[in-house]
Amino acid sequence: MVPPSDNLVKLALPKGRMQQRVFDLLSDAGVELTLSSRGYRPRVSLEGFDAKILKPQNALEMLHAGTRDIGFGGADWVRELDVNLVELLDLGFDPVRLVAAAPAELLEDGRLPTNRPLVIASEYERITRAWIAKTGLNAEFVLSRGATEVFPPDDADCIVDVTQSGDTLRANGLSIVTEIMRSTTRLWANPRSLENPVKRDAIERFVLLLRSVLDARGRVMVEVNVEKDKLESVIAVLPSMRRPTISMLGDESGYAVKVAAPRETLAKVIPEIRARGGTDIVVTEIARLVP
Repeated sequence: MVPPSDNLVKLALPKGRMQQRVFDLLSDAGVELTLSSRGYRPRVSLEGFDAKILKPQNALEMLHAGTRDIGFGGADWVRELDVNLVELLDLGFDPVRLVAAAPAELLEDGRLPTNRPLVIASEYERITRAWIAKTGLNAEFVLSRGATEVFPPDDADCIVDVTQSGDTLRANGLSIVTEIMRSTTRLWANPRSLENPVKRDAIERFVLLLRSVLDARGRVMVEVNVEKDKLESVIAVLPSMRRPTISMLGDESGYAVKVAAPRETLAKVIPEIRARGGTDIVVTEIARLVP
């Protein structure tokens, strides 16, 4: 049964650099997208959902306006656009830092000079003006429209821009003065959409699907056999979500132990398991994980 149109969850999908990672996440969660000939209105395999592909900034504005219910975008642009949205899930994709940066020769002990007026360029007008006011700098703001890092030293003294590694800034002779905020790709909702019980239920199920994949990506399944007298010693070093799953081996000589362990612990945990008497250690990928 197709829900009434006023109960359809209108999903804003991202266009641009974050699109493929979001599409891959949806696919891993079992949500299939079928692109139309024009490509902007894919069909979604989830009943009760309608999707449209938008540039992330436009998606956030449409969420704020209420023409879309949920969508993906960076925390930096939510703050810049000053939109009233509810964060549903931090995907952790595209981690960046929003920083102020300037040529090293301009800085005084790593800081911007306060004894003369400055020109600061950025795509982030609201955030930058607020930062200028907070720091008390004597500065004029200039709006950039991409490639902000090329403004100094001719057209600006300082920039406010996003960076991942800082390589682009260094390549343009810029040093980071301060970090203003950190941002990742997240799933957002219009707060009014969550007041509709039908939409809220569908949105919560959608979030559960995505979270199950994200949680699984951070863990692996570790299985190990252990003799009875060594069980407690091995369990003591196994990082499980709650409690390990333990079952008797077929010949009743010991136990098979299984845990969903954080991926980053493997290098330390596996040698420790072996040293404590664990054998037949098997590590496998997890497709989905629902606590």
